[in-house]
Amino acid sequence: MSKINVLVLPSDTSGVGRYRSVDPHIKLQNLYPEDFHVDIDYQPKINDINYWKKYQIVHFHRSFGDIDKCPQMIKTLRSMGIIMIGDIDDYWLPTKEHPIHALIVENKMHLKIVENLKACDYVSTTTEIFANEIRKFNKNVIVLPNAIDPKEPQFNQPTLKSDKVRVGWLGGSSHLHDLKLLDGMVSKLKPIQDKIQYYLCGFDIRGSVTEINKQTGEKTQRAIRPEETVWVKYEQIITNNYDIVTPDYKIFLDKFVEEDYPNVSKENYVRVWTRPVDSYARNYSNFDISLAPIKNHIFNRMKSQLKVIEAGFYKKALIASNVGPYTIDLKHGMKNGEFTDGNALLVDEARNHSDWAKYIKKLVDNPNMITDLGERLYETVSQRYDLNIVTKTRSEFYKSLIK
Repeated sequence: MSKINVLVLPSDTSGVGRYRSVDPHIKLQNLYPEDFHVDIDYQPKINDINYWKKYQIVHFHRSFGDIDKCPQMIKTLRSMGIIMIGDIDDYWLPTKEHPIHALIVENKMHLKIVENLKACDYVSTTTEIFANEIRKFNKNVIVLPNAIDPKEPQFNQPTLKSDKVRVGWLGGSSHLHDLKLLDGMVSKLKPIQDKIQYYLCGFDIRGSVTEINKQTGEKTQRAIRPEETVWVKYEQIITNNYDIVTPDYKIFLDKFVEEDYPNVSKENYVRVWTRPVDSYARNYSNFDISLAPIKNHIFNRMKSQLKVIEAGFYKKALIASNVGPYTIDLKHGMKNGEFTDGNALLVDEARNHSDWAKYIKKLVDNPNMITDLGERLYETVSQRYDLNIVTKTRSEFYKSLIK
């Protein structure tokens, strides 16, 4: 059989493009060079029919070209015998508290994305939970989860020893309402604060603010001031409004400079600035316990379990919300106050006010369980979310389409 020519159209050059489009298909070509030829194109020649003719499969994330014309383009390419696979990793309509909700609704982006999915031959996504939702619009859905290349350098950084238990959160700028689930946690743990150090990873002061003139309605944009960023709100939660921060360190933090602070290892809190997509996971090497709080709503329930996968490959103890994607692979590791054979600690929605602190304290008092939970989580994810394993599934799927 001749090689299957696959065209990949990533949605961006950041995390989504890398995890859902670029890395999986580079791995496909590298593992199966006799079976596949892969082209990755960020600027496809939309209106050049000859450009498309050499491909048997086109894989795109959400949309490509003019989103209003995309469904018709998909149908045109299908009529040429090209198999169209639309990929999606997030629910198409974020909740109202999400920063881009209003923009999506105003431009009807959620409706347009659904039309793209309807037009495709197949849809690929991250979890069976999300797949069931997508099947309301397209019955041909395959789960190809996010996966990690275990040999990638950013997943192989050593975690240095510390006399404190380090608790960390790593994420982006749209999680304020998720992090609010941790409000009060640091205060409850104050009696054992000398044993804990908190890490907030991904700190970023880039961005802009849109201001509206109340008299004229005119919109103007300006650079966001550091103290206006959502990351300061995150920091207030993780530091109990800077209650656990020394006065000199607070003065340093207020400068918002990406510089090392002398003896930061002795502080109760560490700010870690954002990293590029090819090195952000190094942040897991900073801490021992990873936190994954998410509110229980449809957007979060459709998310992938990437936080679980990343923490697992780093062998970190994980405390997570007992919601949606975190129910897929995680087994609660405690019953009646005693540790069991689970691979994580899960916080029920009704227990957000108490159990984040409760479980951290339990792990601080039983440090061997930090290691045990991390090892068990690694055993879970390494057998399911190794990029080599998921790529084998992708290879078999693509070949079945051509046959």
